[in-house]
Amino acid sequence: MEHNQDEDLNPYSEDEDQNETKKKTDGDQTKTTTGGTLSNLHSTGFKDFLLKAELIRAISEAGFEHPSEVQVNAIPRALEGKDIICQAKSGMGKTAVFVLAILQSIDSKKPDPVSALVLVHTKELAYQIHREFERLGKYLVSVKSQVFYGGISVEKDRERLTEDPAIVVGTPARILDLYRRKYLKFDKLRFFVLDECDKMLDQKEMGRDITEIFTKTPIDKQVMMLSATFSKEVRKLASKFMQDSEEILIDDEAKLVLEGILQYYVNVREDQKNKKLSDLLDNLLFNQVIIFVSKVERAIELNKILRECNFPSLTIHSGLNVEDRIERYKQFKEGIGRILVSTDLFARGVDMEKVNIVINYDMPKPLTDKQDEIDTYLHRVGRTARFGTKGLAISFVSSPDELETLKKVQERFVLKISELPDTIETDQYMNQS
Repeated sequence: MEHNQDEDLNPYSEDEDQNETKKKTDGDQTKTTTGGTLSNLHSTGFKDFLLKAELIRAISEAGFEHPSEVQVNAIPRALEGKDIICQAKSGMGKTAVFVLAILQSIDSKKPDPVSALVLVHTKELAYQIHREFERLGKYLVSVKSQVFYGGISVEKDRERLTEDPAIVVGTPARILDLYRRKYLKFDKLRFFVLDECDKMLDQKEMGRDITEIFTKTPIDKQVMMLSATFSKEVRKLASKFMQDSEEILIDDEAKLVLEGILQYYVNVREDQKNKKLSDLLDNLLFNQVIIFVSKVERAIELNKILRECNFPSLTIHSGLNVEDRIERYKQFKEGIGRILVSTDLFARGVDMEKVNIVINYDMPKPLTDKQDEIDTYLHRVGRTARFGTKGLAISFVSSPDELETLKKVQERFVLKISELPDTIETDQYMNQS
């Protein structure tokens, strides 16, 4: 029977039976590397990774000139076939680590079906990663990628699987459903990837699905797990999926808040939030803005208010059906809408290159002991200042609880978030062309 949950629900229990997951032998150890020390490679370009000519051509056309710190440290190990746990700040290009490693390693002429499986926690992120495989693998014409998630006809998925895609990207519930129906086989699988893995393993239903999928895959495969944040519990659990793994940590926890982001707060009463938001949108220069709210109902209502005030707004939340969510994601990604009102569905993983302002209309609220509101804040503000650009994050504070969250953020990341000044110079948060 197909899983119909939104795939974003319950906290993960450490008591789940992990006996069938791949165990490290007594002699295995997890090696930890912080930024800059993992490899002797001092890369000035992607050619230094000795990638296929087809990949270099696609990378060049995508506009990537120099690999980021996480790419310099992680890509060589991924190409060596190492199991890796990779933690790096948002916007540093973690996705390209496993995309390039998989495309480089798969047989370009006659790839095996389902050579690589990438699991993610939302439909939008699955779609984005699938498109990244298509973009960087555009000249590897025999290497096909497909994406699968709930809300789409299972029979349509079955038809696409008859094309024998080498790379499968999807949400755990749908991937497990396709396997149980015997539409999807893992006997040729060589790569198993969890992106935003802390979010995935931190949820009970999703954690169970991932574990079951994992036990159906060959023992001899490469495992890669990536995220901007890892709790100690999730990191310990992730290591159970690996053999002789390496941890690649780019910057310590105190430095995880992105460089290039101006961060301010505004003391504002709840009933004055809309007026303050309108003033900001009228007076700030921006390419695109994401406004985060706490609930689906608030996203719908705020988007309605903004549109009535003639702001070019759209909203994405879990209450939409899959087709509408993906269509609105594509519209915003293509710049058709400049303002996005979103729940935390869009707080993690999804890249929006043009976003230079994030507004926390509602401050993040505590979730679980493992996935707290401070991590959520980090992921939210990480939607701006992607890939070394500039950005601005403004948080509305209207209650003692939200003020306490603001204090926790400053303590955790050792920074001072000041009150929003009357004026901000545009060049402080926007790259000048």
